Amino acid sequence: MSTTQDRRSVILDNAAHLFAAKGIGATTVREIADSVGILSGSLYHHFKSKDEMVDAIISDYLTDLTDRYAKVLASGENPATQLRELVTSSLANIEAHPHATEIYQNSSTYLPTIEGYEHIRESATSIQRAWIQVLEAGIASGDFRNDIPVRVLHGMLRDSLWLSVRWFKPTRSYSMATFADDLVSVYLDGILARD
Repeated sequence: MSTTQDRRSVILDNAAHLFAAKGIGATTVREIADSVGILSGSLYHHFKSKDEMVDAIISDYLTDLTDRYAKVLASGENPATQLRELVTSSLANIEAHPHATEIYQNSSTYLPTIEGYEHIRESATSIQRAWIQVLEAGIASGDFRNDIPVRVLHGMLRDSLWLSVRWFKPTRSYSMATFADDLVSVYLDGILARD
């Protein structure tokens, strides 16, 4: 990897941390430059704008997620297994891109304003389609309940999963894998006590 690519990665890592902590709008180019020990004007040798950094961070995150989902859908497993794999894949993506996850979840009004937003929207649509496809297949097979509209069910599942980035932090005694298993168990089995 070249020095330019290394520097670019360091800039993106630091920018992602700042965007997640402070918000995109509240983070200045100067703060990003200071965090990597360069002059703010030097950032423009690597990125033409702050929005280009945001786009790069979110694009990597969404590409990774859509690739994970494509593998789940191609597996040919039953809907309950695919639902479990979507959850597991999502949480793995949160672990791989914690700052990007927070940025994406917290910046729904900012992201549509950046140049190149179209590909972000297309990725988001693809992600939603994956969930809807699995839920509809589960309803059609009789594995999932059919008394809740699919889009409502998707919204409930989506928010409980993706917003967990705000409060759930894995520990040695309660790992991300355990969280994934418990989340899927609540989705599929509910919270009623088991016999």
